[in-house]
Amino acid sequence: MNGAQPPVVSVIIPAYNRAGMLIEAVESVLAQTYSDYELIIIDDGSTDETQALLKSFRQPLSVYGQENRGVSAARNKGAALAKGKYLAFLDSDDLWLPDKLNRQMNFFHQNQAALICQTEEIWIRRGQRVNPKNRHQKPSGRIFLPSLSLCLVSPSAVMIRKDLFEEMHGFDESLPACEDYDLWLRISCRYPIYLLDEALIIKRGGHAGQLSAGTGLDRYRIRSLQKILETESLSMAEYQAAVAKLKEKCAIYANGCLRRGRNHEALYYQRLAEKFMDI
Repeated sequence: MNGAQPPVVSVIIPAYNRAGMLIEAVESVLAQTYSDYELIIIDDGSTDETQALLKSFRQPLSVYGQENRGVSAARNKGAALAKGKYLAFLDSDDLWLPDKLNRQMNFFHQNQAALICQTEEIWIRRGQRVNPKNRHQKPSGRIFLPSLSLCLVSPSAVMIRKDLFEEMHGFDESLPACEDYDLWLRISCRYPIYLLDEALIIKRGGHAGQLSAGTGLDRYRIRSLQKILETESLSMAEYQAAVAKLKEKCAIYANGCLRRGRNHEALYYQRLAEKFMDI
């Protein structure tokens, strides 16, 4: 890191009760071939040995604590503290390969108009490498339409201009999950999200405490779609596709509520689907 000037990149790791995995994530940042960065760790109220293990590093780390408020609040706090022109997020259960930051900075140097990019990734589930299905293949550029069906951007793979992150008001802290789906939709309906077709992160899943493994997540995706439809200036094709996806998810979620006897909740989602007219 260059102490005389602000760093070019601010790396932000949110952490909550994953001390062992967090240390590996930090080590993968410290092993980067690109050096003009700062590392900010937001401890989101951990009750394990996170703080003690972080103190074992010889390198200076910027560690900030807060009461447990969730991953969105932790990332947003890190972004607010960041001094870099670019932000790079790393979830505490993921790892970076050594050239990750360097490759993305090279991309931005060669593509001055680009505001956000991500890399390909290696998937590890319960210690075994798995191949993503076709529907998980990442597109590049204007990715709004394919992103309606599922989240096609990984926070740990992203590098984003800080001014864009601030323009979008960061992650929605009211969403306990699917906050990444929400942010990438809001960005991709306005700007291209580019892909470096090279696997530069290791995404580890299948472990306890993983937010994406929760149940009932579609209600948060529905909220994101509703927000997009109510607040963004979409093209006709984008609006129609977003309405169709919202209606599909509302129908699925409402039927699940009916099967579980949650009739009032089912009625809410049925009426929500009717609110948006097909064009």
